[in-house]
Amino acid sequence: MLADIGILITEINGWALDWPTLLYVIAVCILVTVACRFVQFRYFLAAWKYTLFPEKKTSAAADMTPFQAFLNSLSTGLGNGSVGGVATAVFSGGPGAAFWILAIGFIVMSVRYAEVFLSTYFAGRQSTQQNLGGPMLYLLSVPAGIWLVRVYVFFGLLFCLGVGNGMQTNTIGISLNSTWGINPWITAVVSFAFLLYVVFGGAPRIIRVSDRLVPVKVVTFFTATIIVLCYHYQNIIPALKLIFTSAFTPMAIAGGALGFTVQQALKYGLIRSIAATESGLGTTAIFYGSSGSKEPEKSGIMSMLSSFISTIVCFMVALCIIASGVWDSGATSTALTVKAFNTVFGVYGGWIVSFLSMTFGMGVLVSYAYLTREFWFYITNRKYESVFAILYCLVAFAAVFVDPTVLWSWADIPNAVMLTINLLGIVWLLPLIKRETTAFMAKN
Repeated sequence: MLADIGILITEINGWALDWPTLLYVIAVCILVTVACRFVQFRYFLAAWKYTLFPEKKTSAAADMTPFQAFLNSLSTGLGNGSVGGVATAVFSGGPGAAFWILAIGFIVMSVRYAEVFLSTYFAGRQSTQQNLGGPMLYLLSVPAGIWLVRVYVFFGLLFCLGVGNGMQTNTIGISLNSTWGINPWITAVVSFAFLLYVVFGGAPRIIRVSDRLVPVKVVTFFTATIIVLCYHYQNIIPALKLIFTSAFTPMAIAGGALGFTVQQALKYGLIRSIAATESGLGTTAIFYGSSGSKEPEKSGIMSMLSSFISTIVCFMVALCIIASGVWDSGATSTALTVKAFNTVFGVYGGWIVSFLSMTFGMGVLVSYAYLTREFWFYITNRKYESVFAILYCLVAFAAVFVDPTVLWSWADIPNAVMLTINLLGIVWLLPLIKRETTAFMAKN
């Protein structure tokens, strides 16, 4: 029975993020980029300024400040998809996938701007005192919006539980077991206890723990990857050339018996870029909608930076894999990333990757606890918070023992639904985004 469900999920996943969906995403990203007058390029430096000198919390009822919204959106973008997902993209799409991860990463920044702008714009105009934000708010202005919101929230809850929660504990369990031989039951129990402490503290504790985890994740990752790249410094230029040429020309390997096409490189680069940055999903819009911001344009510009950093993280992982020469070793996912780090750190490479997997995963678990809580509150009209807390912890516990193939296959299904609905709302409200953004640019 479980095997049949896994096969069905894999088959549905095959077309959930296939070319029709991907071309739709690219078209919307280009449309928004043009309508917003290339905001991601014109205001790239301003994004750093607004992040380093952010707006203070403007509402006593707000769950977080704009800067905390930035940290949480960055945390969700730095997960095990960056450690293992990028390696899978290189394995399936070849070195050229790394180029498209970078290129698409810049394009989707415009959509990140648009969704956060809409969330803070409408949040500042709602009459209720609830910290409601994200697509649940601005989709109501779209025809049949209430039904779109209901579908979005349903799949959003499934996405948070399966990807933001289950996939993280599953990957942590596999990494700790393969590296240090830690029994999965120990990982499951510790994850359950940790999350029980976090989620029962409500929004303040979730945000406080997330604030402390993000710097650890960022410092650990950049320190480790920079050491790997410095060690292979002579291979960086050849690796960059290989990435660029493979992005535009078919590439044969294994004596021409196997190879990578340009379409493969583009497809897997696009999928990984969307999954890593989460631009277009609307999740970041929920964080900013709960921040009490009164400046939607600045919040949108500020939010683009977390999307950019997530893209750079993914590209650096891919560059480490390619520059170290292990990209065609036959390994995939986290095992391929481990091989790259092993070329520098020996057997301790697996230790470092496992530590990255653990810190990345725990950070995502905490940030997604807030998102899951918001989806749950929408469905239950802000009731049964204790039930949500127990459910979230139980999913984290059980996911440690699930076949990882099923979890990774499942990820693309709610991802595709959320993307489709959220981008539809952005396109419908694009005249509003364009008008307000143009007026903001005229003043700044």
